[in-house]
Amino acid sequence: MSSHVASPGVVPSYLLARLAESGRYPRAAAAARQTLTAGRPPFRARIDLSIDENGDLVAQLSDAPNRTISDAGNTQNLPGAVVRSEDEPPVDDPSVNEAYDGLGATFELLLAAFSRNSLDDAGAPLEATVHYGVDYDNAFWDGQRMVFGDGDGEVFTGFTRSTTVIGHELAHGVVQFTANLEYQGQPGALNESIADVFGVLTEQYLLGQTADQATWLVGAEIFTDAVEGVALRSMIAPGTAYDDDELGKDPQPDHMSGFVRTTEDNGGVHINSGIPNRAFAVFAKDLGGNAWETAGTVWYRALTGGLSSTADFTEFADATVAAAAGIDEATEAAARRAWTTVGVYGDERVPSTD
Repeated sequence: MSSHVASPGVVPSYLLARLAESGRYPRAAAAARQTLTAGRPPFRARIDLSIDENGDLVAQLSDAPNRTISDAGNTQNLPGAVVRSEDEPPVDDPSVNEAYDGLGATFELLLAAFSRNSLDDAGAPLEATVHYGVDYDNAFWDGQRMVFGDGDGEVFTGFTRSTTVIGHELAHGVVQFTANLEYQGQPGALNESIADVFGVLTEQYLLGQTADQATWLVGAEIFTDAVEGVALRSMIAPGTAYDDDELGKDPQPDHMSGFVRTTEDNGGVHINSGIPNRAFAVFAKDLGGNAWETAGTVWYRALTGGLSSTADFTEFADATVAAAAGIDEATEAAARRAWTTVGVYGDERVPSTD
């Protein structure tokens, strides 16, 4: 049995806990309490593949996505009623169409940048459920499908509006099928960070943005205008995404000197992910051009090249440097600089320019 624990959602529990005590946002506070109480359904261990009449495992290979969007009807019953399938036209519900488009954008990023055929690299269907629960303040990957709440309307809007959120949660599926990083401590923070990397790369690829043009924000569309903040997280400047009287200040460190040791949030998986997040953003901007090309390839090869499920920041950094060395010396040097910038490497890990 896998020791992997699924992500509890793109919105960290510590942020929901802070919101649950809000006096300014009564509906949002009630929604946060309900979301924390409801949690998420049990994790499904894998995406099911078909068995043919000879008893062989069969995965239908395709170079096009196979999407199915269902509607939970504001219940917590999954999967809900199917409301749009692959090749069907848009429907009247914006959440359905946004989920459909976001799944497609993630599929296209994986295929175009990494030649990866869906989450499992074997053409797995992409499934999602919208309108989960009442005022449900989160979106999550349950091991088989994406699930989206509608938000409370005071602090959080609908989660289908954010391509980075969709790419992030689906990326947990990619991690599940590759390194299967434990969802605790540094491996869990890497799990979250890699999901953020895929999330922003999905958006950047969709919009045709270079590393310099990109915002490097995760979840920029899910806060209402009432919140003093721009997104859930900033990869290029962790700790700056929001600073709100009710929600508090973004707690992410941008350097190992600020590493947070805590028993909350599965050992700080949503907090300390800011450190490898910044490493990737610095690396991509250092290289220039499109981040999904060289920088994304290095991170993807590190993830899929035999990384252990208990990898800490240093093991992953070493894996990225090895992957970068397989490209050229300049890319390797840039990878070392990035990890040194965030304090995972000391200065002695950077080759001398003398």
